[in-house]
Amino acid sequence: MKESQVNVSQIIKEWVNAYTADMVSWAYYKTSHREVAKDLVQETFIAAFQSFDSFQQRSQPKTWLYSILKNKIIDYHRKNYRAVVISFEEFGDEQSTFLFSRLFDHEGEWKHESKPKDWIADGIEILDDPDFNRVLSGCIGKLPSGWNAAIQLKFLEEKEPGIICQELGVSTTNYWQIIHRAKLQLRACLEINWFNK
Repeated sequence: MKESQVNVSQIIKEWVNAYTADMVSWAYYKTSHREVAKDLVQETFIAAFQSFDSFQQRSQPKTWLYSILKNKIIDYHRKNYRAVVISFEEFGDEQSTFLFSRLFDHEGEWKHESKPKDWIADGIEILDDPDFNRVLSGCIGKLPSGWNAAIQLKFLEEKEPGIICQELGVSTTNYWQIIHRAKLQLRACLEINWFNK
């Protein structure tokens, strides 16, 4: 092994020790899957080693690593979304039919027992409550992959719909259907696991 490769290996090893825990945490937040998060972080360090020559130290190592990891996460969501596009139509329609029949009557009106209620959190900003955030994360994690990716990109990464459609390779109409169905499922999950507990 060349001396320069030994130096790069040592630098990457130091970065692994310094940044792995935070990166896994962040990747878990973005994917809702701990093993996936660990794999993506590992792939990030491999990519950093392979493209170390492109790191010109214009940014901090952590910033550079997070930019690689962010791209890995986008690729993960894109790949998983595309893997379920065909089955999404079947699965999505079946799931939507079940969900809609639970929420709406045959005329499309809210069923009395399913009508959305005001979410009041005793004057506390609900997103500041760590217990609520755990339940919300669990509900997001239960969404089908395509729905999960769309929700993550829209609400957590705050990307514009046009960019999300590009990244996921979907039409605008399909995107809004996904968001609508995902929000209905999230609302039902939160009402069962948080507001009506």
